[in-house]
Parts: sequence; C-alpha cells; structure tokens
Amino acid sequence: MFRKIVLADVVIVIPLIITLISLSPVAYNAPQKPAMTGIWAPNNLLQKAEILAQGKVDGPEEIAVDEKGRLYFGTPDGKILRLLSDRVIETFATTGGRPLGMKFNKKGILIVADAYKGLLSIDPQGLVKILATSADGIPFKCTDALDVAKNGTIYFTDASDKFPLKDYLLDMLEARPHGRLMRYDPDTGKVTVLISGLHFANGVALSKNEDFVLVNETYTYSIHRYWLTGQKAGTKDIFIENLPGFPDNISSNGKGKFWLALFTVRNDILDTLHKYPKLKSVLGHLPASLWSKSKKYGFVVALDEKGNVTGTLQDPTGKHLYDVTSAQEYAGYLYIGSLHADKIGRLKINQ
Repeated sequence: MFRKIVLADVVIVIPLIITLISLSPVAYNAPQKPAMTGIWAPNNLLQKAEILAQGKVDGPEEIAVDEKGRLYFGTPDGKILRLLSDRVIETFATTGGRPLGMKFNKKGILIVADAYKGLLSIDPQGLVKILATSADGIPFKCTDALDVAKNGTIYFTDASDKFPLKDYLLDMLEARPHGRLMRYDPDTGKVTVLISGLHFANGVALSKNEDFVLVNETYTYSIHRYWLTGQKAGTKDIFIENLPGFPDNISSNGKGKFWLALFTVRNDILDTLHKYPKLKSVLGHLPASLWSKSKKYGFVVALDEKGNVTGTLQDPTGKHLYDVTSAQEYAGYLYIGSLHADKIGRLKINQ
C-alpha cells in the first residue's frame, strides 16, 4: 500500500519538475580517492574545539572577524549577525539574500559574497551597497566566496552561472563546468573573469605575498592556482588534487599557511554514479528528500604554499562539528563555520 502511494506520487511529480529544471548531466570519471592513511589518517583533534552560540545561530557558513575581534556571519534569511559574546548576538545588516563568504578590507568595510544578491560591501553602520551582479554579460547565479587583497582588490567566485544555491546538488549531478573565478577592481568597478569553466567554483584565498590566488573546485576535489605576478602571471595550474573530501572555503593566515574546509568525505556511490548520466538525470528529477544523505564528518586541512598537506583536524563522528564550510584563523584561534550547523567552533591552535 505504501509503495503504491509513493510510486504514484513520483509519476505525478516528475513531469512537473522536468518542466522547471533544465538538467543535462554528463559523465565524470572521478579519480580513485586517496586512502585515509598517513597524513590523512583519522583523528579527533576537531573534537577539542570549544562550541560558541550553540542553538542561537543558523548556518554560519563563513566567519569574518573585525579589528575588535567580533565575529560576523550570515544566515539563511539574509541577515548578517555579529557575535558580541557567547550570549549576545545582534543584527549587523540585512542583505535580503543569503550571505556566504565575507571578509573585512583594510578600511573596515565588510565585503560579502551573497548567493542571490551578488558581490556586496557593507559599511560600519550596516549600509549595504551592491558592487557587482554579473561579468561579461552573464549574471551571477551563486556568488559564493572571496578574499580581499591589501590594495582592496577583491577576488571572488560565482560557484555556478546556471544553478542557484538551493540547487547546488543539481550542479554536482550535471557535472558541467559553470563556475568562475573573478577579480573586482574597487577603483573602476570593473569585473574581470580570471578562470571560467570550473566545476562549482568555491573558496578563494590569496597567498602570503599575494603572488597567486587559490580557488577551490568542489566537485572535482581539487584546488586551482592562478598566478598574479612574476613570469607565470595570468596562467593557472593545479595546486592540489584528488582530495579525500569536498573542498568548500579556504583561508590564508597571512603567514604561509592555508586552512581548507572539507564539507564531508567522498562518497563511493556518488563517484560511481557520475559515470552514468542517464541515472543522474533520473535522480535529479526526484525530490531531494529521496536522495542518500552525505556523511556527517568534521574535516579541516592545513596546507603550505606549495600545496603540501601539513596536517588535518577531524571529527569522524560528526557529533561535535560537521559539514564544515570554513576555517578562519585569528589571534591564535581557528573559527569553524558550517552551512547547516547551529553553532560555531573555536579551536586554540599551536603555532
């Protein structure tokens, strides 16, 4: 009886969804994932993190810290909140979209990548200004992550120019390159596309000397490097590839270390499914509630400027921290953000 009802519902729902979603998957041959041994061996270091504001926040995807040490983060209803203490949270600004990546520039202006509103700036009084919503005539569909250079230049991503944030899993199934890394010039307001054709362009981080910028390609488990100065200026290469999880945001501590957030570990079933576009198309037209869920796993990776993994922070249980989307170092602590969690992690790091 239950199965008949479910099947009947699916038959009715699928034609309606097909008219709303243009999904055309292609095959993707994922590399054999690395073994969780050696430098990748599981540990419980992330479980040592202190928990802040539990139950008082919703999806603090990335954390920005101002000169006073106050924490800022976005919410699904378009607010940017400011954490004054573990018990005191206030609304700093409202964008009307979904604030994701954010960082303060040298003038104390908060630069924000809002998934639905574009690239924004917010002054100390909370006044929101739209900086850019398109590049080369193509509107941003999922403005995602950013970093700000010392001179105010902004490097940022449009994760997908086809699928909005709410459909980011469809972008994964389609396996077509819709993402871009871009540069915003604050003096001219010009947006320049540096790299196009990325499979979900995610986190962005500048090197210590700002001679290159990194961009995460979430759905190929890799990070690209774009050279800004020197003989290689204007060219790109692979910084690291075949990661054991999905790279989300990445940040620099300004001292030659990058902190990479892995949203979760890789899924063998998904890597196999990628070989079969027709099966992916069927799955894409089923309600997301019928999809298998990703494993709850906390994962942060430390990298040097040559792309070497120098260590990891993990929570294999996913009970303390999970779905980690950012790790930001400030004053001897690492602040851990998550797209889905109701808390912020703070881990004291030993330099």
